[in-house]
Amino acid sequence: MKWVYIAAGIALYVKFLIIPNPAPDLSLSIVEAVVQDSGVPNAVTGIILRNRLYDTIFEVVVFTIAVMGAHFLLANERPFCTIYQFTDEPSVILARLGATIAALVGIELAIRGHLSPGGGFAAGVAGGTAIGLVAITSSTEWMQAMYKRWNAATWEKVSVLIFIVLAVITLAGIELPHGELGALVSGGVIPLLNILVAVKVALGSWAVILVFIRYRGLL
Repeated sequence: MKWVYIAAGIALYVKFLIIPNPAPDLSLSIVEAVVQDSGVPNAVTGIILRNRLYDTIFEVVVFTIAVMGAHFLLANERPFCTIYQFTDEPSVILARLGATIAALVGIELAIRGHLSPGGGFAAGVAGGTAIGLVAITSSTEWMQAMYKRWNAATWEKVSVLIFIVLAVITLAGIELPHGELGALVSGGVIPLLNILVAVKVALGSWAVILVFIRYRGLL
């Protein structure tokens, strides 16, 4: 039977090589069509947060499960005694300068991700990088206190819930006005989804960083 499978695979491969696959005759390019439908110049963001919004919902959920998994897997381990951090002044200054730059880049990517290269996931990674750089130059107690003071865990969960609600409303066919193409306030609900994803990824990264510092002693 395996030879039948092999023969069928070879036949299918030959079919792809021999039989032409003409491009569809479109009066409008795919990129232009995505831009018109989504109302944002960044076609990639339009695809992720509109055409592939169903997939993006589960990508956000998968990240949430990953954060929960990190807590679950390390919950029964003993906290690490030694915390490795930067202590020399030049390294501390450079790390905090890098954190400031990363935070500003994250904010810019979140609010302008629908206009230029960027978006919620990239912004969240930049925000998580900023938090990580602060973590390796600050005491663990201070990081934990700030995490609780700003209710980061609650905001992370709220951002996921709001994202899912807005995504479901969008998938149901209800959209906000697109506004003027290229303007900062445009694209309907897409900029809001970008910001929510950025908040979720950054705060989720903060939670994971604290877990690894506590149970591994380093990032």
